[in-house]
Amino acid sequence: MQRLPVITAFGGFNPAGRSSFNRGYRRLVLDSLSAAERRDTLSDLAALMGLRKGAEADGPLDAELERQVLDGTLVRELEQRFYDYRHCHFHQAAELKSTEGFTFEMAARQLPEPLPADWQVEPLGDGRVRVRAGGLSVMLDSYREISVASAGQLPTGFEPGEKYNSRFHPRGLQLAILGASDAVQSLGIDWDRVVAAAGPDRISVYASSAMSQLDPYGNGGLLQSRLRGGRVSSKQLALGLTSMPADFVNAYVLGSVGTTGAVAGACATYLYNLRSAVEDIRCGRSRVAVVGAAEAPLVPEVVDGYTTMGALANTDGLRKIFGEQVDYRRASRPFGENCGFTLGEGTQWVVLMDDELALELGATIHGAVANVFVNADGTKKSISAPGPGNYLTVARAMAETRAIVGDESLRRRSFVQAHGSSTPQNRVTESAIFDRLAGAFGIEKWPVCAVKAYLGHTVAAASGDQLIASLGVFDRGILPGITTIDRVADDVHHKHLDIALQHTERDPESLDVAFLNSKGFGGNNATASVLAPHLVRRMLAKRHGEQTLTAHRKRNEAVSEQAAAYDTRASRGELSAIYRFGEGLVDESAIEMSAERITLPGLPTVELPDSNPFEDMV
Repeated sequence: MQRLPVITAFGGFNPAGRSSFNRGYRRLVLDSLSAAERRDTLSDLAALMGLRKGAEADGPLDAELERQVLDGTLVRELEQRFYDYRHCHFHQAAELKSTEGFTFEMAARQLPEPLPADWQVEPLGDGRVRVRAGGLSVMLDSYREISVASAGQLPTGFEPGEKYNSRFHPRGLQLAILGASDAVQSLGIDWDRVVAAAGPDRISVYASSAMSQLDPYGNGGLLQSRLRGGRVSSKQLALGLTSMPADFVNAYVLGSVGTTGAVAGACATYLYNLRSAVEDIRCGRSRVAVVGAAEAPLVPEVVDGYTTMGALANTDGLRKIFGEQVDYRRASRPFGENCGFTLGEGTQWVVLMDDELALELGATIHGAVANVFVNADGTKKSISAPGPGNYLTVARAMAETRAIVGDESLRRRSFVQAHGSSTPQNRVTESAIFDRLAGAFGIEKWPVCAVKAYLGHTVAAASGDQLIASLGVFDRGILPGITTIDRVADDVHHKHLDIALQHTERDPESLDVAFLNSKGFGGNNATASVLAPHLVRRMLAKRHGEQTLTAHRKRNEAVSEQAAAYDTRASRGELSAIYRFGEGLVDESAIEMSAERITLPGLPTVELPDSNPFEDMV
């Protein structure tokens, strides 16, 4: 009997705002909400964006403030807090020549080593020298326009580094701290109680970035320092590692001594980490698993790289779609007429528990992850081109899910969260996979969502965006439509698919399963099957009995109350990020140990393994 990985908390931040309590999801489907829900959603965003604070955050928004919130969220024209795409700084190499040579003065400490052969240096005193040279190789400050002008950006005015003491932290790690804090606080259970119940060695953390931390505080600054005439800092290399989102959360949010890992798989990175967590819980290695990803790719070098590949929607390409007046808010166009994907920044986190522990602690049941399937593409001509591996991941996920929930649920009560990257190649290849497999499994009109239309492509966190949106669908029943396109492109396969251009409302309990799909560079394909909470409750009742479920509901009352109190504070802009720098350090001299067990100060005892896993072989 395998344990069921139950989703007990979730949180994070992306261009739609805060993820916990389905806040960000509601921004996606804002036009389908009631007046009260719409007002509450916009009020929460206004507080996050620093437009209102404290008690005033509870009141209605006037028209001007509402417009600021709407304009400052989701995909939009790139803001200058990142860089000025119209006037982006670079260095132009130049060779200066003169028949009479050059004479100039400079500080003696700025002289190059070794001196060029044709330089004549004359000391002037006070640390200055006069130089005569026949020619000069120089780098001239220059500015040029970057052709990509749209991105999925965090809400305007929301700066994660301002929410805790983030000195010298790359933006991706700032996001990781805030996102994991949001998820943990939305759990509604003190983390020390979780550790005591699960055991410190039965907690896993799996998280990473796909591209590392590439801003000046991470690998970006590390690689630029010599060419910019600066010095490498002691932090840039270490904080630039792709494993740092997990490392930061272990050290500063959870204080975890359990299993940790950072799996990277291009755009499938989140699902790779989720797979590790699901396997840990299903086989009993861990009782709790925290899964996340954080990516902050909105730096000129990354945009240059993707642009040179022809991967991003640039201004010229968008003009062919929109005409001279480009609508940057509709730049990300999954399954429609498109010209490339749109980068986004974000972080997403979930807390999984095995079914027994979730019931014991009274945790809220938001759903469950049945499985995550991963397959490579085999032989490839182009490393960035799609391949056959995604057929395998989707088919395996569908087949196992049918075995769990039955044929009727698969055919009539499931939906897909597509990778939907908004490239011409993806719209054809991914739709072909869904359409052909839907036909093979007898699905007539399979609902297909693509949240990158609103958020852009957050790379490592992209499938986390899909997961969080799916939890919102299970809660509210509104399937987000692809509202950034006017029609489905002619080359998209959709005989058996329902690619809606407007939001679709359904009874939440009419949706049993969400499939999350990811297609990454290099052949990194992954598909996850996520079960709805109403279905999970029925499964738990069958395994544990109605009496256990009744006791769980009673325990959940206090948990829900504590979680709601956090939501209230956060909706007023009081995020209270967890950042325990240097707190609770373990005195290693006080560790108690024997051949049977080990006890770290302040933590429950860890029993050491004493059984032979290869008993039949020894």
